[in-house]
Amino acid sequence: MSTEAPPRPACVAALYRFARIDDREAVRDRLEALCRPEVRGTLLVAHEGLNGTIAGPPEAIQRVLDGIRALPGFAELDVKFSEAAAMPFYRMKVRIKAEIVTMGEPDLDPATEAGTYVSPAEWNALIADPDTIVIDTRNDYEADVGAFAGAIQPNTRSFRDFPDWFRSEGRALLDRPRDGSGPPKVAMYCTGGIRCEKATAFLKAEGVQDVHHLEGGILRYLETTPEADSLWRGECFVFDERVAVGHGLSEGSHTLCRGCRMPVSEAGRASPRYVEGVCCERCHDARSEEQRGRYLERARQMEIAAQLGIDHVGAVLPDRSKT
Repeated sequence: MSTEAPPRPACVAALYRFARIDDREAVRDRLEALCRPEVRGTLLVAHEGLNGTIAGPPEAIQRVLDGIRALPGFAELDVKFSEAAAMPFYRMKVRIKAEIVTMGEPDLDPATEAGTYVSPAEWNALIADPDTIVIDTRNDYEADVGAFAGAIQPNTRSFRDFPDWFRSEGRALLDRPRDGSGPPKVAMYCTGGIRCEKATAFLKAEGVQDVHHLEGGILRYLETTPEADSLWRGECFVFDERVAVGHGLSEGSHTLCRGCRMPVSEAGRASPRYVEGVCCERCHDARSEEQRGRYLERARQMEIAAQLGIDHVGAVLPDRSKT
């Protein structure tokens, strides 16, 4: 009988805060030092704040969070915790960016101009109000995995597309007839809260004042809302090797297509056009036989690496910077 202790689950911390950073290089160097050697993931540093997800032993994660909260303006850092059965990242990256979530609207200041926080406990009542227009600020592939019932889907490919969508289509939604009698309220949500917070600042800059966003995002809602009371449908896509999570932040049923890096459901894996490690229904026809051959060899190498207990770079989920 083996006397070795079973591996501990990895503590996963999704974090962000909009707060002014003047010396991005100094903060980057500090974060890199704090994360060595046990913590992995991605942290983005911009003048507007910090954003990222990290994983590692609980004590190491706490060390990093304590160091971030010691930075000026970061005492109220927003953090969502969960667990992963295995380390969901394969390296640690701390990157300097122009924005911690890319919208392409450089004059926004979400730290001072964002809309009203709505706690998960208050969210159901807000979005059930007929005067409320609910908008999902995530991307199309994320909404395919799960969404709040009745939410408007902009079907954007990137968060950078959100301003154009609102100016061309979204504003008209606020003006159309509704069942309610009062002026419209806007409620927006995203995975961890950062995109919808920035989107509320954008809408306010566009002249929309009654704007709300889900505090802590979908992750905190799924963590704290009893499933019997939940208005969430499906799973929530996350930007790591877990791919998606459900209520209680349990790991979901989706996997990652290694051809197009998109989430694949159980039904999608049953498709004859799905080849594990190679392609899925979405990308099957967009890949040549040569490409599929390379992907198949990569999948074989990844399987060998997993059997040997070592990391393989082909297993890394691409950093979309939560766009």
